[in-house]
Amino acid sequence: MNKKMSQSIGISESTTIEWKPSLSQIDRIIASIVAFANTEGGKLFVGVSENGELVGVMIGKGTVENLANKIAQHTEPKIQPRITVKKIEGKEIIIIEVKASGDKLILADGRPYKRVGPSTRQMGKDEYEGLILEKYRESHHFDEEVCKGASLSDINVPKVKNFLSSAKKKRDLDIDENGLLKVILMQLKLLKNGKPTNGALLLFGKDPAKFFEQSEVKCIRFKGVDVAGEMIDLKPVNGDAISIVKEAEKFIYDHIPMRAWIESGKLERQEKWLYPPKAIREALANAIAHRDYRTTSKVQVRIFDDRIEFWNPGHLPQGWTPETLKLTHESKPVNPSIAKAFFRIGYAEEIGTGTNKIITWCKEWGLPEPEFKYAGSSIVVTLRKTKITEEYLTQFSLTERERKVIEHIVAHKQIGSGEIQKMFKITRETANQLLKRLIGLKIIKKQGAGKTTYYILKNS
Repeated sequence: MNKKMSQSIGISESTTIEWKPSLSQIDRIIASIVAFANTEGGKLFVGVSENGELVGVMIGKGTVENLANKIAQHTEPKIQPRITVKKIEGKEIIIIEVKASGDKLILADGRPYKRVGPSTRQMGKDEYEGLILEKYRESHHFDEEVCKGASLSDINVPKVKNFLSSAKKKRDLDIDENGLLKVILMQLKLLKNGKPTNGALLLFGKDPAKFFEQSEVKCIRFKGVDVAGEMIDLKPVNGDAISIVKEAEKFIYDHIPMRAWIESGKLERQEKWLYPPKAIREALANAIAHRDYRTTSKVQVRIFDDRIEFWNPGHLPQGWTPETLKLTHESKPVNPSIAKAFFRIGYAEEIGTGTNKIITWCKEWGLPEPEFKYAGSSIVVTLRKTKITEEYLTQFSLTERERKVIEHIVAHKQIGSGEIQKMFKITRETANQLLKRLIGLKIIKKQGAGKTTYYILKNS
Protein backbone atom coordinates (compact mmCIF):
# COMPACT_ATOMS: atom_id res chain seq x y z
CA MET A 1 0.00 0.00 0.00
CA ASN A 2 1.45 3.34 -1.01
CA LYS A 3 1.68 6.28 1.40
CA LYS A 4 -1.07 8.29 -0.29
CA MET A 5 -3.51 5.41 -0.16
CA SER A 6 -2.71 4.61 3.50
CA GLN A 7 -3.44 8.23 4.37
CA SER A 8 -6.87 7.84 2.73
CA ILE A 9 -8.04 4.51 4.16
CA GLY A 10 -5.60 3.82 6.99
CA ILE A 11 -2.68 1.42 7.25
CA SER A 12 -4.82 -1.45 8.60
CA GLU A 13 -8.12 -2.21 10.27
CA SER A 14 -8.26 -1.14 13.91
CA THR A 15 -10.61 -0.05 16.70
CA THR A 16 -11.57 2.96 14.56
CA ILE A 17 -11.08 1.68 10.98
CA GLU A 18 -13.00 -1.04 9.11
CA TRP A 19 -12.77 -2.18 5.47
CA LYS A 20 -15.62 -3.83 3.56
CA PRO A 21 -15.41 -4.88 -0.12
CA SER A 22 -19.04 -4.18 -1.09
CA LEU A 23 -22.51 -3.13 0.06
CA SER A 24 -23.67 -6.75 -0.24
CA GLN A 25 -22.41 -7.15 3.34
CA ILE A 26 -24.90 -4.57 4.60
CA ASP A 27 -25.75 -6.48 7.81
CA ARG A 28 -22.08 -6.63 8.82
CA ILE A 29 -21.62 -3.00 7.80
CA ILE A 30 -24.47 -1.88 10.06
CA ALA A 31 -23.14 -4.03 12.93
CA SER A 32 -19.72 -2.36 12.58
CA ILE A 33 -21.32 1.11 12.47
CA VAL A 34 -23.09 0.34 15.76
CA ALA A 35 -19.86 -1.06 17.19
CA PHE A 36 -18.06 2.19 16.34
CA ALA A 37 -20.84 4.20 17.99
CA ASN A 38 -20.63 2.04 21.12
CA THR A 39 -16.84 2.35 21.36
CA GLU A 40 -14.74 5.31 20.17
CA GLY A 41 -16.38 6.14 16.86
CA GLY A 42 -14.59 5.43 13.58
CA LYS A 43 -14.62 5.20 9.79
CA LEU A 44 -15.87 2.37 7.63
CA PHE A 45 -14.58 2.18 4.04
CA VAL A 46 -16.76 0.29 1.54
CA GLY A 47 -14.86 -0.73 -1.60
CA VAL A 48 -11.72 -1.97 0.16
CA SER A 49 -10.95 -5.69 0.52
CA GLU A 50 -9.97 -7.26 3.84
CA ASN A 51 -6.37 -7.17 2.57
CA GLY A 52 -6.52 -3.42 2.03
CA GLU A 53 -6.81 -3.56 -1.76
CA LEU A 54 -8.99 -1.02 -3.54
CA VAL A 55 -11.79 -2.83 -5.33
CA GLY A 56 -14.23 0.06 -5.58
CA VAL A 57 -18.04 0.08 -5.59
CA MET A 58 -20.65 0.94 -8.21
CA ILE A 59 -22.27 4.23 -7.20
CA GLY A 60 -25.77 4.74 -8.64
CA LYS A 61 -28.19 7.63 -8.32
CA GLY A 62 -29.74 6.48 -5.04
CA THR A 63 -26.84 4.47 -3.59
CA VAL A 64 -25.90 6.84 -0.78
CA GLU A 65 -29.52 7.70 0.09
CA ASN A 66 -30.55 4.04 0.22
CA LEU A 67 -27.55 3.24 2.42
CA ALA A 68 -28.44 6.05 4.84
CA ASN A 69 -32.05 4.82 5.01
CA LYS A 70 -31.01 1.22 5.72
CA ILE A 71 -28.67 2.34 8.51
CA ALA A 72 -31.45 4.39 10.11
CA GLN A 73 -34.01 1.59 9.72
CA HIS A 74 -31.82 -1.06 11.36
CA THR A 75 -30.36 0.96 14.27
CA GLU A 76 -31.96 2.02 17.53
CA PRO A 77 -31.65 4.82 18.48
CA LYS A 78 -31.30 5.74 14.82
CA ILE A 79 -27.77 6.54 13.60
CA GLN A 80 -27.26 9.12 10.87
CA PRO A 81 -23.56 8.93 10.07
CA ARG A 82 -21.75 11.16 7.59
CA ILE A 83 -21.55 9.32 4.25
CA THR A 84 -19.28 10.51 1.47
CA VAL A 85 -17.94 9.11 -1.81
CA LYS A 86 -14.27 9.47 -2.70
CA LYS A 87 -12.31 8.44 -5.79
CA ILE A 88 -8.91 6.89 -5.04
CA GLU A 89 -6.68 5.68 -7.88
CA GLY A 90 -9.64 5.79 -10.23
CA LYS A 91 -11.94 3.73 -8.02
CA GLU A 92 -14.87 5.02 -5.98
CA ILE A 93 -15.23 4.06 -2.35
CA ILE A 94 -17.85 4.97 0.25
CA ILE A 95 -16.67 6.44 3.54
CA ILE A 96 -19.01 6.17 6.54
CA GLU A 97 -17.94 8.33 9.50
CA VAL A 98 -19.47 7.42 12.86
CA LYS A 99 -19.32 9.44 16.08
CA ALA A 100 -19.09 7.78 19.50
CA SER A 101 -22.42 7.53 21.30
CA GLY A 102 -22.72 9.19 24.69
CA ASP A 103 -24.33 6.21 26.43
CA LYS A 104 -22.91 3.33 24.30
CA LEU A 105 -26.38 1.78 24.00
CA ILE A 106 -26.95 1.70 20.21
CA LEU A 107 -28.48 -1.50 18.78
CA ALA A 108 -28.29 -3.09 15.33
CA ASP A 109 -31.47 -5.10 14.73
CA GLY A 110 -31.89 -5.36 18.50
CA ARG A 111 -28.31 -6.46 19.21
CA PRO A 112 -25.52 -4.42 20.86
CA TYR A 113 -22.05 -4.46 19.32
CA LYS A 114 -18.64 -3.01 20.22
CA ARG A 115 -15.16 -2.79 18.70
CA VAL A 116 -12.39 -4.94 20.13
CA GLY A 117 -9.24 -4.07 18.23
CA PRO A 118 -9.97 -4.58 14.50
CA SER A 119 -13.02 -6.78 15.20
CA THR A 120 -16.73 -6.14 15.68
CA ARG A 121 -18.14 -8.24 18.49
CA GLN A 122 -21.56 -8.58 20.07
CA MET A 123 -21.67 -7.41 23.68
CA GLY A 124 -22.36 -9.91 26.40
CA LYS A 125 -25.68 -9.74 28.26
CA ASP A 126 -24.05 -8.66 31.54
CA GLU A 127 -22.02 -5.92 29.87
CA TYR A 128 -25.05 -4.47 28.08
CA GLU A 129 -27.23 -4.61 31.18
CA GLY A 130 -24.44 -2.93 33.10
CA LEU A 131 -24.48 -0.05 30.60
CA ILE A 132 -28.26 0.26 30.95
CA LEU A 133 -27.90 0.38 34.73
CA GLU A 134 -25.15 2.99 34.42
CA LYS A 135 -27.38 5.17 32.24
CA TYR A 136 -30.21 4.83 34.75
CA ARG A 137 -27.95 5.79 37.64
CA GLU A 138 -26.70 8.87 35.79
CA SER A 139 -30.26 10.09 35.24
CA HIS A 140 -31.77 8.86 38.54
CA HIS A 141 -29.58 9.84 41.48
CA PHE A 142 -30.47 7.95 44.65
CA ASP A 143 -30.20 10.98 46.90
CA GLU A 144 -32.61 12.96 44.70
CA GLU A 145 -35.41 10.37 44.90
CA VAL A 146 -38.28 10.69 47.39
CA CYS A 147 -37.60 8.72 50.57
CA LYS A 148 -40.36 6.12 50.79
CA GLY A 149 -42.27 6.21 54.06
CA ALA A 150 -40.60 9.41 55.28
CA SER A 151 -42.14 12.77 56.13
CA LEU A 152 -40.93 16.15 57.36
CA SER A 153 -41.37 14.89 60.93
CA ASP A 154 -38.39 12.56 60.31
CA ILE A 155 -36.08 15.56 59.77
CA ASN A 156 -34.03 16.87 62.69
CA VAL A 157 -34.59 20.64 62.57
CA PRO A 158 -31.60 21.60 64.82
CA LYS A 159 -29.31 19.65 62.46
CA VAL A 160 -30.63 21.66 59.53
CA LYS A 161 -30.06 24.94 61.38
CA ASN A 162 -26.51 23.93 62.38
CA PHE A 163 -25.79 23.06 58.77
CA LEU A 164 -27.06 26.42 57.49
CA SER A 165 -25.03 28.29 60.10
CA SER A 166 -21.87 26.41 59.11
CA ALA A 167 -22.54 26.78 55.37
CA LYS A 168 -23.01 30.53 55.78
CA LYS A 169 -19.59 30.82 57.46
CA LYS A 170 -17.82 28.49 55.01
CA ARG A 171 -19.42 29.34 51.65
CA ASP A 172 -21.62 32.35 52.45
CA LEU A 173 -24.81 30.34 51.83
CA ASP A 174 -27.74 32.76 52.06
CA ILE A 175 -30.65 30.70 53.41
CA ASP A 176 -32.56 31.86 56.50
CA GLU A 177 -32.09 29.19 59.18
CA ASN A 178 -35.26 30.42 60.92
CA GLY A 179 -37.40 29.85 57.85
CA LEU A 180 -39.98 27.10 57.41
CA LEU A 181 -38.41 23.63 57.17
CA LYS A 182 -40.29 22.91 53.96
CA VAL A 183 -38.95 26.09 52.36
CA ILE A 184 -35.38 25.42 53.53
CA LEU A 185 -35.39 21.88 52.13
CA MET A 186 -36.85 23.20 48.89
CA GLN A 187 -34.03 25.76 48.62
CA LEU A 188 -31.49 23.02 49.31
CA LYS A 189 -33.19 20.87 46.62
CA LEU A 190 -33.91 18.18 49.19
CA LEU A 191 -37.66 18.20 48.66
CA LYS A 192 -39.52 16.53 45.78
CA ASN A 193 -43.28 16.72 45.29
CA GLY A 194 -43.50 18.12 48.81
CA LYS A 195 -41.72 15.12 50.33
CA PRO A 196 -38.15 14.80 51.70
CA THR A 197 -35.64 13.05 49.45
CA ASN A 198 -33.25 10.27 50.40
CA GLY A 199 -30.56 12.95 50.57
CA ALA A 200 -32.58 14.94 53.11
CA LEU A 201 -32.87 11.90 55.39
CA LEU A 202 -29.22 10.91 54.97
CA LEU A 203 -28.08 14.44 55.81
CA PHE A 204 -30.59 15.56 58.43
CA GLY A 205 -32.66 12.53 59.44
CA LYS A 206 -33.46 11.89 63.10
CA ASP A 207 -32.67 8.22 62.48
CA PRO A 208 -31.28 7.64 58.95
CA ALA A 209 -30.58 3.95 59.73
CA LYS A 210 -34.36 3.44 60.03
CA PHE A 211 -34.54 3.98 56.27
CA PHE A 212 -31.01 3.07 55.17
CA GLU A 213 -29.17 0.36 57.11
CA GLN A 214 -26.34 0.66 54.60
CA SER A 215 -25.61 4.24 55.74
CA GLU A 216 -23.59 2.85 58.65
CA VAL A 217 -19.79 3.15 58.41
CA LYS A 218 -17.64 0.35 59.83
CA CYS A 219 -14.41 1.54 61.44
CA ILE A 220 -11.84 -1.17 62.17
CA ARG A 221 -8.35 -1.11 63.67
CA PHE A 222 -6.27 -4.17 62.79
CA LYS A 223 -3.04 -5.18 64.47
CA GLY A 224 -0.23 -5.47 61.95
CA VAL A 225 -0.55 -4.95 58.21
CA ASP A 226 -3.11 -7.58 57.21
CA VAL A 227 -6.83 -8.27 57.73
CA ALA A 228 -5.78 -11.66 59.08
CA GLY A 229 -4.28 -9.83 62.05
CA GLU A 230 -6.06 -9.31 65.34
CA MET A 231 -8.98 -6.87 65.26
CA ILE A 232 -8.03 -4.40 68.00
CA ASP A 233 -11.16 -2.26 67.75
CA LEU A 234 -14.40 -2.27 65.78
CA LYS A 235 -16.92 0.54 65.84
CA PRO A 236 -20.07 0.78 63.72
CA VAL A 237 -20.79 4.49 63.23
CA ASN A 238 -24.41 5.49 62.65
CA GLY A 239 -26.34 8.73 62.32
CA ASP A 240 -26.62 11.41 59.67
CA ALA A 241 -23.86 11.71 57.05
CA ILE A 242 -22.34 14.84 58.60
CA SER A 243 -22.16 13.33 62.11
CA ILE A 244 -20.74 10.09 60.70
CA VAL A 245 -17.80 11.99 59.19
CA LYS A 246 -17.03 13.52 62.60
CA GLU A 247 -17.36 10.25 64.51
CA ALA A 248 -15.35 8.24 61.99
CA GLU A 249 -12.62 10.88 62.10
CA LYS A 250 -12.53 10.62 65.89
CA PHE A 251 -12.05 6.86 65.58
CA ILE A 252 -9.18 7.38 63.14
CA TYR A 253 -7.38 9.89 65.39
CA ASP A 254 -7.84 7.59 68.37
CA HIS A 255 -5.93 4.92 66.47
CA ILE A 256 -3.13 6.72 64.63
CA PRO A 257 -0.08 8.16 66.40
CA MET A 258 1.39 11.63 66.27
CA ARG A 259 4.77 11.98 64.61
CA ALA A 260 7.25 13.88 66.81
CA TRP A 261 10.67 15.45 66.30
CA ILE A 262 13.01 18.00 67.85
CA GLU A 263 13.97 21.05 65.79
CA SER A 264 17.26 22.84 66.25
CA GLY A 265 16.79 26.08 68.20
CA LYS A 266 13.37 25.06 69.58
CA LEU A 267 12.84 23.79 73.11
CA GLU A 268 9.44 22.22 72.53
CA ARG A 269 8.97 18.95 70.71
CA GLN A 270 7.28 19.39 67.30
CA GLU A 271 4.36 17.11 66.49
CA LYS A 272 1.93 16.35 63.70
CA TRP A 273 -0.43 13.53 62.78
CA LEU A 274 0.97 10.55 60.92
CA TYR A 275 -1.38 11.31 58.00
CA PRO A 276 -2.51 14.75 56.75
CA PRO A 277 -5.88 15.62 58.36
CA LYS A 278 -7.11 17.25 55.14
CA ALA A 279 -6.50 14.03 53.20
CA ILE A 280 -8.27 11.97 55.88
CA ARG A 281 -11.30 14.28 55.76
CA GLU A 282 -11.46 14.33 51.95
CA ALA A 283 -11.09 10.54 51.56
CA LEU A 284 -13.69 9.88 54.26
CA ALA A 285 -16.18 12.47 52.97
CA ASN A 286 -15.76 11.17 49.41
CA ALA A 287 -16.48 7.61 50.50
CA ILE A 288 -19.72 8.68 52.20
CA ALA A 289 -20.87 11.18 49.57
CA HIS A 290 -20.00 9.15 46.46
CA ARG A 291 -20.93 5.64 47.56
CA ASP A 292 -23.71 3.64 45.90
CA TYR A 293 -26.58 3.68 48.40
CA ARG A 294 -28.52 1.21 46.27
CA THR A 295 -26.26 -1.58 47.51
CA THR A 296 -26.40 -3.09 51.00
CA SER A 297 -22.61 -2.84 51.41
CA LYS A 298 -21.22 -0.33 53.91
CA VAL A 299 -18.38 2.13 53.81
CA GLN A 300 -15.39 0.80 55.73
CA VAL A 301 -12.41 2.53 57.28
CA ARG A 302 -9.60 0.04 57.89
CA ILE A 303 -6.60 1.15 59.91
CA PHE A 304 -3.39 -0.91 59.82
CA ASP A 305 0.07 -0.29 61.25
CA ASP A 306 1.29 1.04 57.90
CA ARG A 307 -1.80 2.49 56.19
CA ILE A 308 -5.45 3.59 56.24
CA GLU A 309 -7.93 2.21 53.71
CA PHE A 310 -11.24 3.87 52.81
CA TRP A 311 -13.62 1.38 51.18
CA ASN A 312 -16.36 2.98 49.10
CA PRO A 313 -19.09 0.59 47.84
CA GLY A 314 -19.77 1.62 44.29
CA HIS A 315 -18.32 2.28 40.89
CA LEU A 316 -16.63 4.99 38.87
CA PRO A 317 -18.39 6.80 36.00
CA GLN A 318 -18.51 4.97 32.68
CA GLY A 319 -15.09 4.97 31.01
CA TRP A 320 -13.19 5.96 34.16
CA THR A 321 -10.52 3.86 35.83
CA PRO A 322 -8.76 4.37 39.20
CA GLU A 323 -5.99 6.08 37.21
CA THR A 324 -8.51 8.72 36.08
CA LEU A 325 -8.73 9.91 39.70
CA LYS A 326 -5.05 10.89 39.58
CA LEU A 327 -5.54 13.04 36.49
CA THR A 328 -7.44 16.28 35.95
CA HIS A 329 -11.07 15.18 35.68
CA GLU A 330 -14.56 16.60 35.80
CA SER A 331 -16.90 16.27 38.75
CA LYS A 332 -19.48 13.47 38.36
CA PRO A 333 -20.99 13.00 41.83
CA VAL A 334 -22.98 9.83 42.43
CA ASN A 335 -25.05 11.66 45.04
CA PRO A 336 -25.12 15.35 44.01
CA SER A 337 -27.18 16.53 47.00
CA ILE A 338 -24.84 15.02 49.57
CA ALA A 339 -21.73 16.13 47.68
CA LYS A 340 -23.15 19.67 47.47
CA ALA A 341 -23.92 19.71 51.19
CA PHE A 342 -20.41 18.50 52.09
CA PHE A 343 -18.95 21.19 49.84
CA ARG A 344 -21.03 23.89 51.47
CA ILE A 345 -19.65 23.12 54.93
CA GLY A 346 -16.08 22.57 53.71
CA TYR A 347 -16.09 18.80 54.13
CA ALA A 348 -15.10 18.05 50.55
CA GLU A 349 -14.28 19.49 47.15
CA GLU A 350 -17.10 19.68 44.62
CA ILE A 351 -15.31 20.37 41.35
CA GLY A 352 -13.45 17.11 40.75
CA THR A 353 -10.21 18.13 42.46
CA GLY A 354 -10.65 16.16 45.70
CA THR A 355 -8.54 13.16 44.70
CA ASN A 356 -5.88 15.42 43.18
CA LYS A 357 -5.66 17.33 46.45
CA ILE A 358 -5.37 14.11 48.46
CA ILE A 359 -2.31 13.28 46.35
CA THR A 360 -0.84 16.75 46.88
CA TRP A 361 -1.48 16.75 50.64
CA CYS A 362 0.16 13.33 51.08
CA LYS A 363 3.24 14.36 49.11
CA GLU A 364 3.53 17.60 51.08
CA TRP A 365 3.32 15.52 54.27
CA GLY A 366 6.28 13.45 53.14
CA LEU A 367 4.16 10.38 52.42
CA PRO A 368 4.00 8.12 49.37
CA GLU A 369 1.40 8.93 46.72
CA PRO A 370 -2.00 7.52 47.79
CA GLU A 371 -3.36 4.49 45.95
CA PHE A 372 -6.71 4.24 44.14
CA LYS A 373 -7.99 0.82 43.10
CA TYR A 374 -11.00 -1.43 42.62
CA ALA A 375 -11.37 -4.27 45.12
CA GLY A 376 -14.42 -6.42 44.56
CA SER A 377 -17.37 -4.04 44.30
CA SER A 378 -15.67 -1.16 46.11
CA ILE A 379 -13.33 1.69 45.24
CA VAL A 380 -10.47 1.76 47.76
CA VAL A 381 -8.36 4.80 48.63
CA THR A 382 -5.20 3.96 50.60
CA LEU A 383 -3.02 6.41 52.52
CA ARG A 384 0.37 4.93 53.43
CA LYS A 385 2.76 6.17 56.05
CA THR A 386 6.39 6.86 55.23
CA LYS A 387 8.61 3.81 54.93
CA ILE A 388 11.15 5.57 57.16
CA THR A 389 9.77 4.02 60.36
CA GLU A 390 11.49 3.19 63.63
CA GLU A 391 11.40 -0.48 62.68
CA TYR A 392 13.04 0.32 59.36
CA LEU A 393 15.80 2.48 60.91
CA THR A 394 16.83 0.07 63.68
CA GLN A 395 18.68 -2.10 61.17
CA PHE A 396 21.26 0.63 60.49
CA SER A 397 22.72 1.35 63.98
CA LEU A 398 22.38 5.10 63.41
CA THR A 399 24.11 7.74 65.53
CA GLU A 400 22.09 10.40 67.33
CA ARG A 401 23.14 12.99 64.73
CA GLU A 402 22.10 10.76 61.84
CA ARG A 403 18.70 10.21 63.42
CA LYS A 404 18.18 13.96 63.89
CA VAL A 405 19.08 14.58 60.25
CA ILE A 406 16.46 12.03 59.17
CA GLU A 407 13.87 13.52 61.54
CA HIS A 408 14.56 16.95 60.04
CA ILE A 409 14.02 15.66 56.51
CA VAL A 410 10.81 13.89 57.53
CA ALA A 411 9.53 17.16 58.99
CA HIS A 412 10.82 19.56 56.30
CA LYS A 413 11.10 17.34 53.20
CA GLN A 414 14.81 18.15 52.69
CA ILE A 415 18.06 19.31 54.28
CA GLY A 416 21.28 20.95 53.15
CA SER A 417 24.87 20.56 54.32
CA GLY A 418 24.83 24.10 55.73
CA GLU A 419 21.80 23.31 57.90
CA ILE A 420 23.59 20.27 59.33
CA GLN A 421 26.69 22.35 60.11
CA LYS A 422 24.56 24.84 62.06
CA MET A 423 22.49 22.14 63.71
CA PHE A 424 25.49 20.38 65.27
CA LYS A 425 28.11 23.16 65.06
CA ILE A 426 30.37 20.98 62.92
CA THR A 427 32.60 21.55 59.90
CA ARG A 428 31.47 21.15 56.31
CA GLU A 429 33.69 18.08 55.94
CA THR A 430 32.10 16.38 58.95
CA ALA A 431 28.61 17.25 57.70
CA ASN A 432 29.40 15.84 54.26
CA GLN A 433 30.75 12.63 55.80
CA LEU A 434 27.48 12.24 57.70
CA LEU A 435 25.50 12.75 54.50
CA LYS A 436 27.74 10.36 52.58
CA ARG A 437 27.07 7.59 55.10
CA LEU A 438 23.28 8.09 54.91
CA ILE A 439 23.48 8.02 51.11
CA GLY A 440 25.52 4.81 51.31
CA LEU A 441 22.83 3.27 53.52
CA LYS A 442 20.29 4.26 50.83
CA ILE A 443 18.23 6.24 53.34
CA ILE A 444 18.67 9.59 51.60
CA LYS A 445 19.59 10.76 48.13
CA LYS A 446 21.22 13.85 46.68
CA GLN A 447 19.30 16.39 44.61
CA GLY A 448 20.55 19.43 42.65
CA ALA A 449 24.17 20.46 42.23
CA GLY A 450 26.64 23.01 43.56
CA LYS A 451 25.10 25.65 45.80
CA THR A 452 21.60 24.27 45.12
CA THR A 453 22.45 20.77 46.45
CA TYR A 454 20.03 19.32 49.00
CA TYR A 455 19.09 15.88 50.31
CA ILE A 456 15.76 14.06 50.56
CA LEU A 457 14.58 10.67 51.78
CA LYS A 458 15.12 7.87 49.30
CA ASN A 459 12.34 5.57 50.46
CA SER A 460 9.54 7.80 51.67
